[in-house]
Amino acid sequence: MSFRDLFGGAIKAILPTNLIDASDFRQVPDTQEVLLFPNSDVSLIVEVLERVAPSDPKDAAKFHFDSIAHDNDAQSQTVESTSVIPNDRGDDTPSPIVLTGTQKVKKFNHNTPDDVRIILALYRVVSKNVDLVMSINIPLRTSEGQAVSDKDQLDAKQVFDTAAKSLQIVDFGLFA
Repeated sequence: MSFRDLFGGAIKAILPTNLIDASDFRQVPDTQEVLLFPNSDVSLIVEVLERVAPSDPKDAAKFHFDSIAHDNDAQSQTVESTSVIPNDRGDDTPSPIVLTGTQKVKKFNHNTPDDVRIILALYRVVSKNVDLVMSINIPLRTSEGQAVSDKDQLDAKQVFDTAAKSLQIVDFGLFA
């Protein structure tokens, strides 16, 4: 793992060097970075969004989690935990609010929904009216059985934790 430039270097985070940039083979909006794990269906997304109305950071994180559920056409969603990771590096990157939850999502026209763990980190850039959201999607169980092995689940969580703690906004001009 090493620092990886995101959004042309305006943001950087420690990530595995083998993650695949989805924009190499499909269109990705300019407001997103989508990285795929090479040996599983795990994906990590960093997205620049307009700041949402809830002023309480935990409520704002829940708003973004619910928004992901809506975009996924989730049949249900459950929040398991919410916490704050203090930024003690001394830079201006906000401390992220981390939310962990699960969603039941029907995929690929299956009758039975898949269980997907969603972990998101919300960085509220109040001065720029921006919510920077990093999320990881970990398929836990599909209609065919287990989607990602227990080891791959732990590895994905470790990747997310490292990225969430190390993410640094280098150029706030990205949000201009």
